[in-house]
Amino acid sequence: MWERLEQIEIKRRAWRAGATAAGPPPRPSLPAGTDLLPQIRHIVVLMMENHSYDNYLGMLQGRGEGFPLGADGEPEISNLGTGGEHVRAHHLPSTIQRPQVPSQSWHATHCQWGDGKCDGFVTSTQTVVTATDAADAAVGAAAAAAGMGYWTEDDLPFYYGLARTFPLADHWFSSCLGPTFPNRRFLIAGTAHGLIDDSPYDLLDYPPAGTIFDMLTRHDISWVNYHPAAADKSKLGRYGHHKRRMARRRLMSLGRSFPAVTKGVQKDLQFTADVFPLGIGRYMQHIRTSDQFFADADNGMLPAFSIVDPDFDTYSEENPQDIRKGESFAAEVINRVMHGRAWPHTLLIWVYDEHGGYYDHVPPPPAVPPDNVEGHSLVGSTTMLQALLRPVVPGMVKNEENLTEGPRRYDRYGFRVPAVLVSPYSRPDYVAARSSTTPPWSSSSSRNGTCQRSPQGTPQRPRRSKCWT
Repeated sequence: MWERLEQIEIKRRAWRAGATAAGPPPRPSLPAGTDLLPQIRHIVVLMMENHSYDNYLGMLQGRGEGFPLGADGEPEISNLGTGGEHVRAHHLPSTIQRPQVPSQSWHATHCQWGDGKCDGFVTSTQTVVTATDAADAAVGAAAAAAGMGYWTEDDLPFYYGLARTFPLADHWFSSCLGPTFPNRRFLIAGTAHGLIDDSPYDLLDYPPAGTIFDMLTRHDISWVNYHPAAADKSKLGRYGHHKRRMARRRLMSLGRSFPAVTKGVQKDLQFTADVFPLGIGRYMQHIRTSDQFFADADNGMLPAFSIVDPDFDTYSEENPQDIRKGESFAAEVINRVMHGRAWPHTLLIWVYDEHGGYYDHVPPPPAVPPDNVEGHSLVGSTTMLQALLRPVVPGMVKNEENLTEGPRRYDRYGFRVPAVLVSPYSRPDYVAARSSTTPPWSSSSSRNGTCQRSPQGTPQRPRRSKCWT
C-alpha cells in the first residue's frame, strides 16, 4: 500500500512540475544502466552541522590545507572588529559552544565572505547578530570573537584520527553561502530552489527536477533516511507526530520573533528528507530510526543509499551544543559501519552541511547556478505575506530582512567544511584536493556520486561536480 502511495505522490509532483529534460549520462560512451561503481553497494552520508574546515581540522599537521602557522606554531590569521581591533584565530577554551554566535545566516555568511577577503567573521557577529536583538547572544568582545575560534586534536581525537586514516577532502565546500536548510536541499536536490533561510514557512515548494530520492525510487534503488525517533511508537504513529509538529511550527512561527523561530526550526528539524515536502507513502517506506540503522549496519542490510541524521537538539554539533557529544554519535555510526557485515562494499561520507559562521581562510570559488530560481524569503523579501505581517509583527519582518540581506544568487559555493571518505577502497594517506581545473567538492558531490550508482541517463545539472572517477 505504501509503495503505491509513494508512486502516486511522485507522479503528482512530476505532473505539477512538467517535463524536465535529462542531461547527458556520466559516461556517454557506456550503455545506459551501467553501474559505474560496482564494488560499492552501499553509500552512507553522515552529515553533521555547522563547522568549517579550519574550525575543526585547521590544526591537523601533515595533511590537508589547514591554518597558515607562524613560528610559534599558532595560526597567523586575524580579522578586524568594527572598532578596528584585531581578533586572532584562537583555541576555544571549551567544547561547549556559545548560544547563537557565530551566525551562519545568509546575510552573516556573505559578510564573512567579504568579496573573497574572508574578513567579516568578527564584524558579522557585531552587526548582523546584534541587529536581530538575540536574547541569548549578549554580543560582547568574547562573543564577537567566537567565529575566530578553533578546536584541536585534544578536543576532537576521533575526528583527527579519522582524517589521518582515510582520504581527506580538504577542499570540500558547502553548496552556498547560507544556512542549514538551503545547503541540505542542495545535498538531496542539487538546488536550494530559492531558499535562503531556515524559516519553516519556506519549506512548501518542490524542485521541478525532483530530488535524488525521486530518482532512486524511479529506478528501484533502495534508500533510507535514518534519524533518532522514539522506539515505543509505531511507524504510523511517528508519522502522525511528525506531521503535527510540522503544522504546529508553521503556525507558531508567525507569531514569534525570528530568534525564536530559528530555535524552534532547529528543534523541529528531525531528518534531512523533510527540507522538501514529504508524503505519507514516502515516509512509511523510507524514514527509519537510528536504532534500525545500527541493526541494518550490523547485519549487512543497509540500503544502496542512506542519510544518517543526528539528534538536531543534542548531537548535531550546532551551537550551543557540546561538540564532543556529536563526535561520540559520529564515532558510533562510523564504527558500526566499519564492523558491520556490509563494510567490504560500503562508502561512508562524513561531512558538514555548512560552516556555522566559523572562520575558514580559503575563499569559496564561483559556482554555476543550478537553475534560474533566485533566492527569496517569504517574510524577508517583498511579498504579500510580508506586507500583511509588517503592521502586525514589524520586529519579525525587520529581523528576517536583516538575516536574508545580500545577493539572491547561488553563483558561489559556501565555505569549506570537514569531509572524509571512509571505505575499504580508500587510498591510505590520500588528500582529495581539487586543482584549479577541476570542480570543487561540495554537498552535491555526494548526490552525484550516488547517481554514478544509478542507471545512466538520469538528469545531471551542470553545477554538480564529478566525483570518484
